[in-house]
Amino acid sequence: MDQFNPVTQQIVTQLERIAGAEHVLTSSFDIEPYTHDETEDLQYTPEAVVKPRATEQISEIMRLCSAGRVPVTPRGGGTGLSGGALPVRGGVVLSLERMNGILEIDTKNFMAVCEPGVITQNLHEAAEALGLFYPPDPASRASCTLGGNLAECAGGPRTLKYGVTRDYVRGLEAVLPNGDIINTGGKLLKNVTGYDLTQLLIGSEGTLAVITKIIVRLIPLPRLRRTLLAPFSSLDHATAALNAIFMNRIFPCAAEFMERDAIQNAVRMLDRPFPCSDAHALLLLELDGDDETVIQADIERAGQACLDGGASDVLVAESPAKQEQLWSVRRAMGEAVKKHSAYREEDTVVPRAMLPELVRAIKDVAARHGIRTICYGHAGDGNIHCNIVKSALSEQEWKTKLPGAVTELHKIVVAMGGTLSGEHGIGCLQNNHLPLAVGRAELELMKGIKKVFDPLGILNPGKVFPDNDVV
Repeated sequence: MDQFNPVTQQIVTQLERIAGAEHVLTSSFDIEPYTHDETEDLQYTPEAVVKPRATEQISEIMRLCSAGRVPVTPRGGGTGLSGGALPVRGGVVLSLERMNGILEIDTKNFMAVCEPGVITQNLHEAAEALGLFYPPDPASRASCTLGGNLAECAGGPRTLKYGVTRDYVRGLEAVLPNGDIINTGGKLLKNVTGYDLTQLLIGSEGTLAVITKIIVRLIPLPRLRRTLLAPFSSLDHATAALNAIFMNRIFPCAAEFMERDAIQNAVRMLDRPFPCSDAHALLLLELDGDDETVIQADIERAGQACLDGGASDVLVAESPAKQEQLWSVRRAMGEAVKKHSAYREEDTVVPRAMLPELVRAIKDVAARHGIRTICYGHAGDGNIHCNIVKSALSEQEWKTKLPGAVTELHKIVVAMGGTLSGEHGIGCLQNNHLPLAVGRAELELMKGIKKVFDPLGILNPGKVFPDNDVV
């Protein structure tokens, strides 16, 4: 394990000089919100929290902590599900919440320049007001930040048609652990000048550099959007219908799978009805475009493919209000499961055609270990969120059964050609399982990259790599 030094009063005084005394927190009451994120049952306490407002301040902070060998954990909106923003080695939490400006929306180049603390939904709304579109849409878009999205390479339902966060990032400003400021990329659609440092930083979970400015690509906003809900008696029927939709040359922008328990938990929490909530499996499909005739024809063909594939009905939500009613239930599922019971969420992802096998394997693992699971997620890209819930298990049963079930599930997912995480990251939740999915040679390359960027290991330590691997 890396050896770090504590945060001394002298370091606190210097942090106050850099960021302002009101933006440095040290009391247990003030720092409590920064001891946890949305990951279940994880809590780590930093010695100090600092909230800078400018890149130059972050550069000074990193130089200070590098000189003192004090660990620094960057933090965005605190909505992560892998413990990526938790200070597992203590030290300083560097919160980017005050760096929350949309600096520019360039309507000539279709680019936006943002600070890392911008709430994702705020960028959505600002771009859409100008007829532009930033597609990545994590479920927590109303509270997560762009910097956190980049750190984890967030996805969301629209990944199916539009891709993930990395597909829209064209340039970055970032601060290295030693305080140096670097700039990568720019407002460019092509750039093969040297190694692609922009893409290297995306998905690095805050372990290589602190992102301070982001250039993202925008596209024209589709004029029309329609949402379809189709209930099925089995997941096999639902996924077969989805494949038939693709084979009919219809490409939804989103295709979400929800099992009955997931729907019913969300309905109870929101206290509102949801169509066909007793169906074994439901597909929530969204189509978008600009031509009314084309999108109407696609809706009819997609609906018929669902009916031919075994759907008992197909409901179409055309108005924004009705669409939001459906999507609000899907977005509430994570919170609803959390309210239901203690849980462990696994971000399983496999090749899309393996989706039925994955869900069957999840249920088989649960049965063998005497536990219960609730599943939902992105059927269109093979990414299912498997929530293992404690329910009526005793604390001792939960602690005894959970580790073996999680390990077995990961091994099955990897054997299917999948991997440990599609969009939540490794963090400190899955780091000890990383060797199941990553070979020794690849792991050594990753560790080498970490050492080049962060030779002292002070930036977000305890993440990604197994605990017994000294980086």
